[in-house]
Amino acid sequence: MRIFDPHIHMTSRTTDDYRAMYASGVRALVEPSFWLGQPRTSPASFFDYFDALLGWEPFRASQYGIAHHCTLALNPKEANDPRCLPVLDELPRYLVKDGVVAVGEIGYDSMTPAEDTALATQLQLAAEHGLPALVHTPHRDKLAGLRRTIDVVRESALPPEHVLLDHLNETTVKEAARSGSWLGFSIYPDTKMDEDRMVAVLKEHGTEKVLVNSAADWGNSDPLKTRKVADAMLAAGFGADDVETVLWHNPVAFYGLSGRLQLDVPVPEALHEGNSVLRGGE
Repeated sequence: MRIFDPHIHMTSRTTDDYRAMYASGVRALVEPSFWLGQPRTSPASFFDYFDALLGWEPFRASQYGIAHHCTLALNPKEANDPRCLPVLDELPRYLVKDGVVAVGEIGYDSMTPAEDTALATQLQLAAEHGLPALVHTPHRDKLAGLRRTIDVVRESALPPEHVLLDHLNETTVKEAARSGSWLGFSIYPDTKMDEDRMVAVLKEHGTEKVLVNSAADWGNSDPLKTRKVADAMLAAGFGADDVETVLWHNPVAFYGLSGRLQLDVPVPEALHEGNSVLRGGE
C-alpha cells in the first residue's frame, strides 16, 4: 500500500515517526509551514524555518525512504501580528524553490481583517507563481469561515480547481464540494475528524478530489492516521483502488499542479550542512 500524506508537520515529529510511517506505507508527504507554538518575534525566524523545510526535513525524510515536499506561507494565526507581515514581501523568493509545491497554509484563524488581507495577497502570489494553494479553514465557526474563504477564492485570480480546502468536516463538505475546490480532511485522535467519521463522509460523497491527512502537529496527534483511514476504508467495504485514489492518486494530482512533484526519493546523503541524523552506533 502506497500512502501520500498531503499535510503533516514533521518538524514537530521524531525520527521514530519517520520510521513508523515508512513501515505503514507512507512514501511521500507534504509539510505545510505553520505556527511555532509561541509567537515569533521577527520575520527572520520564518526564513530559518522555511530553509529547514527546504533542506533539513527533506534530508531527514530521505534517510527513511520518504519523499518530502513543502508549502510555504505566512499562516493565518500569525497574519495578525504586525511583526510578521514583512514575510509577505519575502515570500516570492521562496516560492520559486523546487521543493515548494503550493502556497500554504493560508486562510482563516479568527477571521480578522488582517487575515483577509493575508489570504488575498497569498492567493495572488500562488496565481503569479503557477502554484496551487493549501487553505486552512478555521477551527471555530467552521461553516461561516468556509463561506468567507470561498468568497475570497472566487474574487482571486486562482481558480478553485487549484485550491485545497483543508480541515473540513461533515458540516462543511457539501459547500466545499460545490465550490469546485479539492477537499481536505485532517484525522486526529481526539479532535477534528476520526477514521470512522471519514469513512462515513466517503460513503456519502465518494472519493473524487478527496485528500486525507494526519496533520500531526505539536499536540496530541498521530502520524499513522492515514494508514488507519486506509484500513478503515477496507474494513467498510471500499476496494483497494478506492484506497489508492484517496491516499495516493488524489494528493499526487493536486500537488502535481505545481509541476514540481518529485516522488522518487533521493539517495540519502551522509550529511546536511555538516550534520547527520545518525547517533551512536547507527
